[in-house]
Amino acid sequence: MTDLASVHSWPTLERPLLVTVMEGWIDAGAAAAAAVSTLLASMPHDLVATFDADELLDYRARRPVLRIVNGVDTELTWAEIRLHHATNRTGRSVLLLTGPEPDMRWHRFVREVVQLAARLGVELVVGLGAFPAPVPHTRPVRLVGTSTDSELAGRVGYLPAGIDVPAGVQGALEFAFGEAGIPAVGLWARVPHYASAMPYPAASAALLEGLARIAAIEVDTTSLRTAAAATNKQIQQLIAASEEHSAMVHQLEQQHDQEEGMSATDFGDLPSGDEIAAELERFLRGDRGDRGDRGDRGDLGDLGDLGDRG
Repeated sequence: MTDLASVHSWPTLERPLLVTVMEGWIDAGAAAAAAVSTLLASMPHDLVATFDADELLDYRARRPVLRIVNGVDTELTWAEIRLHHATNRTGRSVLLLTGPEPDMRWHRFVREVVQLAARLGVELVVGLGAFPAPVPHTRPVRLVGTSTDSELAGRVGYLPAGIDVPAGVQGALEFAFGEAGIPAVGLWARVPHYASAMPYPAASAALLEGLARIAAIEVDTTSLRTAAAATNKQIQQLIAASEEHSAMVHQLEQQHDQEEGMSATDFGDLPSGDEIAAELERFLRGDRGDRGDRGDRGDLGDLGDLGDRG
């Protein structure tokens, strides 16, 4: 069917939805990665197609992983771009395009993904992502929508401003689907800028709940919400120990509550989040330094596992 895709099966689909999450572009808090992992784990799925990684990936940037046991090479794992099929409990078919963002041949890749989706009868495309923003961890995660269709973007909510940003391949796909007449929307979670380098499951849950609303499917986010509560507890412990950090979060709370649709790049007069982010990283590693007995090491171990649990 295409030069880049090897189609393994042509499943029978019911009102197919395509969800795209391509690694390598903005995904603050690993929110989209954890969201798609949770989605895949929630439904039995079958492989529909794989894409020719030799044509799309630079292996010097994405080296294969060699497993060595007692000096013996036992496994070599290569990065892959895959299209899976699953059936949601609502009966709707869900296609999931996952894997590393291509390093080259974007025009061909985008064209062939759109052709494949059209052949499969895809009715809606939803891309997932997350970006650092001046928002507090004490408030629910808000989503921002992007689309070539103003109605679709409006259903999610959008930043009321014009802005030029570097595009990931998901943006290129979104634009191409719009030109092909297939509705496509990007869901972007806003992650507190001071927590964007750590797993932030509250954003993953928000992405899946937004996906469920816009695509009329059912997704269980219980495990993500439980992980989010544990993460926020750890962040709060750190921030409560610093008057400066507490003041910053309080200011973020005021802005969040007063300024609906605040620009993602408008940090105003807020202090930099670099210091609190660095301390968070030390906190999560269990490096208490001169902070005495602050922070329970057992809880830190649990928090470190959040990323693996997705």
